[in-house]
Amino acid sequence: MRAPDFWRRAPASPLARALAPLGALYGSIASARMARPGARADLPAIVIGGPTLGGDGKTPAALAVAASLMEMGERPFFLTRGYGPRDMRGAPFLVDAKIHTARETGDEALLLARCAPTIVGVDRAAGARLARDLGATALALDDGLQSRRLEPDLALMVVDGSYGAGNGLCLPAGPLRAPLRRQLAAVDALMLIGEGAAGEAVAEHARAAGKPVLRARIAPLADRLPERALAFAGIARPQKFFATLEGLGVEIVGRKSFADHHAYTARELAALEREAARLGATLVTTEKDAARLSPDAAARVQALPIRLRSEKEEMLRRLLRRALARN
Repeated sequence: MRAPDFWRRAPASPLARALAPLGALYGSIASARMARPGARADLPAIVIGGPTLGGDGKTPAALAVAASLMEMGERPFFLTRGYGPRDMRGAPFLVDAKIHTARETGDEALLLARCAPTIVGVDRAAGARLARDLGATALALDDGLQSRRLEPDLALMVVDGSYGAGNGLCLPAGPLRAPLRRQLAAVDALMLIGEGAAGEAVAEHARAAGKPVLRARIAPLADRLPERALAFAGIARPQKFFATLEGLGVEIVGRKSFADHHAYTARELAALEREAARLGATLVTTEKDAARLSPDAAARVQALPIRLRSEKEEMLRRLLRRALARN
């Protein structure tokens, strides 16, 4: 699904207010789940999660955390539940980018595996044991803040500056996966990505709760971008991708939005290619979307790689050193 527009409106829209009782029920259930202690891993566990249903920037943040751990001499493994048709309730498995596809592991797992060994599976405790047996010295969990399947030694909440907590309500009335106050109580620090009043409001709540706030920004890595683009994306908030392209000076002559984790068909790609040819434009998409394309299709599309740049790297390392010392 794509995040509906009314999720980001503050004050809440009439539809959000009508759904608020369901959101309160969902929030109470999520709060109870978060109150339960998770299993302890034999390795330091760093959980990177977002407060909303998607689009907060947790995967770039997880990649940045793993990069910092490797610079500190650690051998981190990613743990992720995966996303796709495959039943992830079976035994956790190590992702092999040479043989696995997004249909088997999910797009995020393939991106993570380019940086560090990645284990996919719903059973995080079993995944942690597999990582230990394979030589990991630390665990980086992409998501898992609300599920509490593993007790974190460091929990980071990642917040998008332009979106923040949306309208501040829980699903389905808003984007929050649990009440914001409950989530802030469960984390050690907040990582604010980019600028915006919505994100600053969440940062103020974090500071009031005694949580340090790290600042970061998304940095596109593409050296050569087309002048004209037909941009398409199947992510939680496609508008973020479109705005990034425009900020880089690309003229977007067409834009197509799909549901998050959308599995593109050959017919859809052919239609996009015909439209791009008609407009005299290049097809451009995100790295996550490109991971869901066949190799042949991906070769005909330009992906925009991004990385997260922390503005307080030493603060992040200090938090990581503390987490490593706990285990």
